[in-house]
Amino acid sequence: MIVLPLAAEIYYFILAFVLGACIGSFVNCAADRYVAKESVLRGRSHCPACGHVLGFFELVPIFSYLFLGGKCRHCGAKIPMRCFGVELLGGTVYASIAYFSGLSFEALEYAVLFPALLAVALIDLDTMEIPDGLLLFGAVLFLAFLPLHKDAFLRAEAGFYGAVAIGGGILAVSLLLDLVLHKETLGGGDVKLFAMLGLYTGIWRGLLLLILACILGLLFLLFGGRNKKKEFPFGPAIALAAAITLLTGQGIIDWYLSLML
Repeated sequence: MIVLPLAAEIYYFILAFVLGACIGSFVNCAADRYVAKESVLRGRSHCPACGHVLGFFELVPIFSYLFLGGKCRHCGAKIPMRCFGVELLGGTVYASIAYFSGLSFEALEYAVLFPALLAVALIDLDTMEIPDGLLLFGAVLFLAFLPLHKDAFLRAEAGFYGAVAIGGGILAVSLLLDLVLHKETLGGGDVKLFAMLGLYTGIWRGLLLLILACILGLLFLLFGGRNKKKEFPFGPAIALAAAITLLTGQGIIDWYLSLML
């Protein structure tokens, strides 16, 4: 990790927040187009209500939503609050990456992984499905960054055990619950997502990931305003738990262990 002077560090945080907000905005748009089966890369952003092509000042993350009062400037249709929330979340996560990982290859790795996790969360929220392509991207990214770590072999070994233990453990529990309850309790995409994230967390942080994902999942279920009889998208809870675990997981584990000494 490169140590920066205070002024440069503050600039780094601000730049990370702005970049994260922009990426959050792009991923939100890409996820919407994916769900609508539209081209992710072709076509300009437009109002879904009136079709007006959005100009530059209507596309500035966070600020455009606030200045426009959450409405389309041309037809007055409401802009989904999710747009503002995702942009704010993107900026916050990227600023957190800058704070906890500094200027390092780890920060770059997480900065590339986060958009995939965000896309997983948004698509699962809308379709109850997690695209295999995003999970494959996460696995390939882990392998691509391995040579940049000094302890590449140990990291690869920990990642392998983490993927097998977390993914395999979740799969075993899911199959057992399916037999007991006579219904599908956890989607295959969720199991594969846990396995992919196990590459990054290893076993011990992977256990923390499981705990946080379950807690967040319960909170989303209680306060998300969804019909509790319907299927519940677990992907958003897993993705948010992964961001927390990757950035602060070791600190949380060390704090917990200190209580036992």
